[in-house]
Amino acid sequence: MCNKMGKVKPIFVFLLFGLLLFFSSCKKEHTPKPRGYFRISFPAKSYKPLGMPVPYNFQIPVYSNPGRDSLNLNQLDWVTIEVPANHAQIHLSYKNINQNLGVYIEESRTLAYKHSQKANSIEEQLFINPSKKVYGTIYNIKGNAASPMQFYLTDSVKHFLRGALYIKEIPNIDSLQPVISFLNQDVLRLIETTEWKESK
Repeated sequence: MCNKMGKVKPIFVFLLFGLLLFFSSCKKEHTPKPRGYFRISFPAKSYKPLGMPVPYNFQIPVYSNPGRDSLNLNQLDWVTIEVPANHAQIHLSYKNINQNLGVYIEESRTLAYKHSQKANSIEEQLFINPSKKVYGTIYNIKGNAASPMQFYLTDSVKHFLRGALYIKEIPNIDSLQPVISFLNQDVLRLIETTEWKESK
């Protein structure tokens, strides 16, 4: 009887040890891999003139397509610049100033701050180009907003141009940040090269 118990005991210990090892390994928490995003390749930066019969001009990326604002065809000086590869648009609306500059500035500010519910913050940056008589404010909208950048430009006397960059995707700052950074450079180039066409 003792011999039989002696033979059974080592097997029992081995099984018990195996079960303890199995259950202790089951208690370990599984850490999922962080979500990855597809690598996005961007074209080289290169620019061309807008080249449209409107009262302003600036440089736009060669990989963009300018055209009339299809939602406001009665506004002949409104332009939409499509960037198809990045599912983005830059909307531009133009107005003549008639002693109402303050109204237009406040409208632009209100439209930019409509995104504050989704934004983490909105940074305002003044733009001044005295040689071209172009002055304005740039709104950098941080966070999951549909429009990460807006601006207005004016000569304070006659011309008022408002612009907004829109990404036509579900706002997700983690996945869209490379696209936003890439396109923000193009919007800044547009702003820095803006000049007014004076009617003859």
